[in-house]
Amino acid sequence: MNFKNSINEYYHYIVYTLLTVTLLYIFLLSSSAKSINFALYTTRNSVYQPSNKFNTKIHGDKLEEALAGASTEDKTVIITIVNKAYVEGDKPMLDIFLDGFWLGEGTEDLIKHLLIVAMDQTSYKRCMFLHLHCYKLETDGVGFIGEKLYMSKDFIKMMWERTRFLGDILKSGYSFVFTDTDVLWLRNPFPRLSHNNSIDLQISTDEFNGNQWSEANLINTGFYMIRSNNRTIALFDKWYTKKDNSTGLKEQDVLQKMIREGEVRNLGLKVRFLDTVYFSGFCQNSKDVRAVVTVHSNCCRRIKSKTADLTVVIHDWKRFMSATENETSWFQWTPHDHCRDSWRH
Repeated sequence: MNFKNSINEYYHYIVYTLLTVTLLYIFLLSSSAKSINFALYTTRNSVYQPSNKFNTKIHGDKLEEALAGASTEDKTVIITIVNKAYVEGDKPMLDIFLDGFWLGEGTEDLIKHLLIVAMDQTSYKRCMFLHLHCYKLETDGVGFIGEKLYMSKDFIKMMWERTRFLGDILKSGYSFVFTDTDVLWLRNPFPRLSHNNSIDLQISTDEFNGNQWSEANLINTGFYMIRSNNRTIALFDKWYTKKDNSTGLKEQDVLQKMIREGEVRNLGLKVRFLDTVYFSGFCQNSKDVRAVVTVHSNCCRRIKSKTADLTVVIHDWKRFMSATENETSWFQWTPHDHCRDSWRH
């Protein structure tokens, strides 16, 4: 009888212990889930307002994967955007762009941090073939396949689509250097870009007036570095909302107006305007080939003209790199004749 009682007591003890452990596990699991949800909620809301949420419905996880793959340790990415017109032809624009990284000083390793955003399947396939970091941008049925002539209706629409997308990248927590594909990187630009965290935006200029803080500088959105924070996200949100009330203006014109009218300053942004001695273009050539970092085929109307004159720039660069010190003292860029003539047709 005593033996049976011992068995019963042991059985009840086992059941009680298992029940206690189960209830304790359920309690801890519930508390942990609440803590995780709270942590995610407080983290997200401490960085972004609800209106600034990353558009996962459009981009999904693929963009995050592409950004993470190209990112530096401090979540900075180099971004360029292409379509079919930039990857086809005997010597397409994308190939010329990549030549700059190959031939430039200290630029080859930067390709590891370059994300190519393709606006159609042809350019995406080309990017994948080249084994680069690639992302295909879905544009809600809007076609951006062929060349969009400068200041045409489709060109302006494409520039605004670009602005919306880049704003989403800021919301995802990534800072970036945006570069048009018609910008040759002849030297590593990062030593010439300020690493002061108080500067939100560093942007290239068509014409530099000598003062890197002057809001009177004529900007160019073809090359700029921007940090991801609440101020820059607010800038892109406000910038994009002006799209429908800016008929006939490209996004660059609207941002220029926002800068000159003090709207950017009122958002708390600190903007640095880049000197064309270092970040040059066809509008205002750098006079110092020993200092030049990038060359942009701005002030040019057609892709065919851009590729022709950028090819000449590459030849000029090779000539400079192989010249003696005495020969470089009188170096001059070859005139950009194709781009000059592009405005006549």
